[in-house]
Amino acid sequence: MLRSTVQSGDVFRISGDNPVLIDAFLSNAIEVDVDAIADVEGDVFIAGIMEHIEEAGVHSGDSACAIPPHSLKPDTISEIERQTIALARALNVRGLMNVQYAVQNGDIYVLEVNPRASRTVPFVAKAIGLPVAAIAARVMTGELLSSLDLKPPRGKHIAVKEAVMPFNRFPGVDPILGPEMRSTGEVMGLDSNFGRAFAKSQVGAGLKLPLSGMAFISVKELDKAAAVEPARQLLAMGFEIIATRGTAKCLQAAGLDVRTVNKVLEGRPHIVDALKNGEVQLVFNTTEGAQSLADSFSIRRTALQQRVPYYTTMAGAVAATQAIAALRQGALGVRPLQAHA
Repeated sequence: MLRSTVQSGDVFRISGDNPVLIDAFLSNAIEVDVDAIADVEGDVFIAGIMEHIEEAGVHSGDSACAIPPHSLKPDTISEIERQTIALARALNVRGLMNVQYAVQNGDIYVLEVNPRASRTVPFVAKAIGLPVAAIAARVMTGELLSSLDLKPPRGKHIAVKEAVMPFNRFPGVDPILGPEMRSTGEVMGLDSNFGRAFAKSQVGAGLKLPLSGMAFISVKELDKAAAVEPARQLLAMGFEIIATRGTAKCLQAAGLDVRTVNKVLEGRPHIVDALKNGEVQLVFNTTEGAQSLADSFSIRRTALQQRVPYYTTMAGAVAATQAIAALRQGALGVRPLQAHA
């Protein structure tokens, strides 16, 4: 969180006729997308509430997301529904509306409201089995939601949308996620639980998650505590773990059997050598700051070239660990889309 010590009078003296914008950043917030349809009488149908896998700050087009939300508490979901309905009525929306929220420690922040269709509508339509765009078009021409007899989506499956990235077609590009959208497509995984649905989405995006082998973990200071549990789960599944010194020290302090590997700048043999030698099957690498990003660029790029699955956010790492656990319980099944209605 960034805080300003500038007093309001000082701001006006500095800025003159030009306004000064001061932002506050939410750390480790969960981003949520909501697609809803509102009619002329103020009735609102919430088609889908999507919980993003990557934390707020990663562009929504590049973030995986799940319907229904897989970790939000019921009272948080109810409050998001209430706020969405209130926004649609206050803005006199007719047809589709998309709202993006951030949830941090139970507090809900509105990021933006768009009184139009969003890129998430096709995903929502397939996830809940309703022609969302067609329904919205009919409402915009004057039909009432009450006449359409729509039921809140309560399917027994979880749908996960994953972004498809073009990084392997652009040599030299850093495949780290950020506020700029870089994806060129989307895929969807459907199954009975989050782990299996996320695993299917990774397969659809061209990633092959390992069931065994060696995982490399190197995370920024703020993520070290969060890295302990997925590392523990990977060890329990038979994986070996190597980590850079700072991360290894934290994991070892938690009682985990982790070996240390050199960063590239620390000399050979280092992590990039291990990747090129085929010794590493999974990478969890989070970073912040210009210097740290530059230092770890070769890790992410080599993982991409070697077709090693890599995750650059802790939320993605946690989801990948759950997916691996689900895959180890049995092969993924295939069902027609209509079977999930």
